[in-house]
Amino acid sequence: MNSPAGTAKLPIVLALGAVLAQICYPLTSGSTRDLVTTAVVLLGAAAALSDAAVQRGGRFAVSLLLLTAGIGLGAEIVGVATGVPFGCYDYASDRLGPAVAGVPLVVPLAWTAGIYPVWVVATVVARTVPAQTALTAIGAVGWDLYLDPQMVHDGQWQWCSTAPALPGVDGIPVTNYLGWFVVAAVMAGGIAAAARSARPPTSRAVPIALFLWTWLGSALAHAVFLGPELRWSALYGLIGMGVLGVPLLVRLRRRTG
Repeated sequence: MNSPAGTAKLPIVLALGAVLAQICYPLTSGSTRDLVTTAVVLLGAAAALSDAAVQRGGRFAVSLLLLTAGIGLGAEIVGVATGVPFGCYDYASDRLGPAVAGVPLVVPLAWTAGIYPVWVVATVVARTVPAQTALTAIGAVGWDLYLDPQMVHDGQWQWCSTAPALPGVDGIPVTNYLGWFVVAAVMAGGIAAAARSARPPTSRAVPIALFLWTWLGSALAHAVFLGPELRWSALYGLIGMGVLGVPLLVRLRRRTG
């Protein structure tokens, strides 16, 4: 059996694996990049779930999975079929592994990997559940301001919506970000409810580190390493996630000052 110390180290190992896979992403192409993309998601989701289990207990980790991957899968299936709540889009076939109703099964786990760090940071910078919920939704939109342009540029999915887009990020409708806000807010409310019956965490280091890496690392990658088409998304994501990131850095500085 794993020792308590070994179990506590598991989220760190998985988070480092996710970061390493992301570093490899710009260095790959074609089917190899598809495998790296899947690895990033799986390692990120595993890091989130293992940290949730270590810090708040197994029941909370299961709730986190159901609330993020479960709601995410439902939203994606409805979205692909009807265009609600994100807008008209569809996934590329045979790129990210098995799919159900047109949605690759790895995609719901991306919600787990992304929402958990954002929610944890929201609990650090805000005290009330309504504020935490709103900030989680805003932070999730900020994350998608990186994610969607990058994945569309890579051909993982495409949009068929004619709704207006942000300047410099053609083809991705503004309705997508509104849909993200709503879905992420529902997830955040559910996670907050699950957290009330879970034990308080002794450390938030892993999700905070993943948040900071996503926020600042993605800005650098989009601005420098992934092509000129993504330079606008570097700016949008930096600002969007910065709504949480800036007050987080202020709090961290105060604690270490």
